[in-house]
Amino acid sequence: MEINANDTVFASITLLNVSDNHANYDVCLQTPPHILSDGIWGTHSTEGSPSRSSFPVHLLQVFVIYCMTWALEFPVKKLGLPLIISQMMAGLILGPTLHVLEKTKMMMFPYGSQDTLASIASLGYVLFVFEQGVKMDFSMIFRTGKKGWIIALLGLITPMLVSLVAENSLSSFLDQGNGLHKKGHEALVVLISQNITSFAVIASLLNDLQIINSELGRLTLSSALVGDMLSNILVYLASAFDKHRDLKGFGITFGYLFLVVIIIFFLYRPVMFWVIENTPERQEVKDIYLNIIMGFVFAMGWLATNVNQEVIFLPFIFGLATPSGAPLGSSLVQRSQFGIEFFLPFFLTTCAMKVNLSLLKSPSSAILVTVFLLFLGYLVKMVTYLVSSLYFKLPLKDALSLALLLNYKGVVQISMYTSALDKHDLHAEMFSVIIIIIMITSSIVYRLVKRLYDPSMKYAGYQQRNLFNLKPNSDLRVVVCIHKQHHTIPMMRALDLFYPTTEDPIIVDVLHLIELAGRSSPIFISHRMRKGAPSNVQNSYSENVILSFKLYEDENQGAISVYPYTAISPPALMQEDVCFLGLDKVASIIILPFHRKWSIEGKIEHEDKNISTINCKVMERAPCSVGILVSRGVHQKDSPLRLAMIFLGGNDDREALCLANRAARDSSINLVVYHITIKNNDENHDLDTVLDIAMLKDTKNEHSDLENVSYKEIEVESGLQTASILREMVDEHDFIIVGRRHGIECPQTKALQQWTEFTELGVIGDYLASADLDCKSSVLVVQQQQVSQ
Repeated sequence: MEINANDTVFASITLLNVSDNHANYDVCLQTPPHILSDGIWGTHSTEGSPSRSSFPVHLLQVFVIYCMTWALEFPVKKLGLPLIISQMMAGLILGPTLHVLEKTKMMMFPYGSQDTLASIASLGYVLFVFEQGVKMDFSMIFRTGKKGWIIALLGLITPMLVSLVAENSLSSFLDQGNGLHKKGHEALVVLISQNITSFAVIASLLNDLQIINSELGRLTLSSALVGDMLSNILVYLASAFDKHRDLKGFGITFGYLFLVVIIIFFLYRPVMFWVIENTPERQEVKDIYLNIIMGFVFAMGWLATNVNQEVIFLPFIFGLATPSGAPLGSSLVQRSQFGIEFFLPFFLTTCAMKVNLSLLKSPSSAILVTVFLLFLGYLVKMVTYLVSSLYFKLPLKDALSLALLLNYKGVVQISMYTSALDKHDLHAEMFSVIIIIIMITSSIVYRLVKRLYDPSMKYAGYQQRNLFNLKPNSDLRVVVCIHKQHHTIPMMRALDLFYPTTEDPIIVDVLHLIELAGRSSPIFISHRMRKGAPSNVQNSYSENVILSFKLYEDENQGAISVYPYTAISPPALMQEDVCFLGLDKVASIIILPFHRKWSIEGKIEHEDKNISTINCKVMERAPCSVGILVSRGVHQKDSPLRLAMIFLGGNDDREALCLANRAARDSSINLVVYHITIKNNDENHDLDTVLDIAMLKDTKNEHSDLENVSYKEIEVESGLQTASILREMVDEHDFIIVGRRHGIECPQTKALQQWTEFTELGVIGDYLASADLDCKSSVLVVQQQQVSQ
């Protein structure tokens, strides 16, 4: 194939010879090369024209790839495929596979420029691997039970042995003078790369699927971490033995790398812990430390290439040795995020641009054998993971999802095959087939897992877990969620409404939710309550929360048992931790904090939209009743509490009335039940109305002898009249309990519905929480468990 010098960034190019789909050229480079162009008036025969100068060409390439990947993202998302597909499809379109706009593509990607683009884009891959190393909690290796180890070991060893046996048998059978046996090295590269399990790839996939902190996600992560560790050892040994056939060369390489790893873990890591200790709590690490670390990341890549290892080998180890989480790990992740988001898509696109399906006009026996081995490896790996998962009594759908997830291939495997192509360890035809197979299988895995595994299904309520149906003498279990320190005291005051006594104690599971930052693996910690301060949490944000509830338990000795937990997970998935704990502990109600904090003057002091989103998601899937606490100041415990319960009717109001009835047992609480009805209501009574009347009647009879409980029935004609009554009521009470009544339309609230801002509070709750009402009362909005039909 003859190439014109005008289609390159070279001064001249001469064809030397062509053999086996490979062409050798003699090229001449101008020194120093043209970085900036001489302007649009330059010609194609002039090295200084925009199309022959490095920087303008690179900017054009970045612009084209950026626009194409984001244009393809929309249809890819609509089809339910992973984002990586849009980036690789852009590479297929811009590469030699599609014979469209060839002259335009030659102008945008002239020969000699793609290497520069790929080199720069590789920085994104280095940063990605380093970031995943930082986010990886290596201690999971020692905490992973035998389930994760056995699944990972069998998933690595079994497919490798079966594929090697099959490859040897097929090579002997098909070798009819075509030299297939000479391609053993290529087959070895394919087999090793095929069986690699990448923690970084699987963690990213779980995060995209939003199941990273589900039960399946945690098991997948632990198995992937073990598999990644074993895979890296296998790759290193195979690479070292392949490049250093003699034992002496292998020993020197191994000794060099061992020395670097020792320095990283026993010098760099302790220094990083010193940096963390000298960083004030809740403050970021100084920029000078972050800049030094980022500089060493690229130095590690340079050291790795000096010993013929992959450029990402030492940066990954370097990231692994960096303490994960705040403040150092989270700062490094934030620092490298832009480089990853910008450069990594270019890296995947440039890898896919090397695919050339036009070379596959007549597939050779070697390619057919490789395709068969690839699919055999997928199948054996799937069966191995599936059988081992079923052995540990996982449900069939979960076991199949786990097998699919651990079989997923992504950027790490694509990079390995691209590197093998560049080093001539893999033929272009073989590379093209493998990349297409990866794209197809990745799309299938992504779609299948989304259909097979729905973590919210296990929260579907088939048993009644609420206050209304709580049997007499049964333990009342309450889950309390804390996001910020200022949520602690208001939650304790809300727990006092349950009137815990030594004769009727309650069990409180306190869940402190912390945003996952600087690590890949979500963490769920159970803190054992011991005498004195907790010893397993030092100088941490959770320590204050745990200690506060420990003191609260001591104040209510025998009446309240507190079990604290800490969940560190992404905000978008925190509802899974909340619902899981509610399900696991058979809670009757979950109490969540509202996302707004008010100052003493009644102004909004703090607002967190993430908390609002979490509350809405918990209400959708909670396995029990849910309450949202809108706190406006803390009521003093030793003074009487003026409590109001607003009753309009329905499941949620009956659940709220159950809580008010429990609170009425406390003589220091003055309860007023407001029954708001519509005037001249002649409608037929349905089942809900009958239940409402019966419960109100029981409430009156039960509290008829109590002086601290009163009942008021108020008739209104419209929602505007209801609003007027609520405005007068808020000044007379310190605390108000209401039902959410979401989706229920009635004349008492119809005029207020159009002004609802926060649907999780319902119409009445939203009105009481409005910043315009100037309400000083705290509000607890209750939703009864939504039972599946």
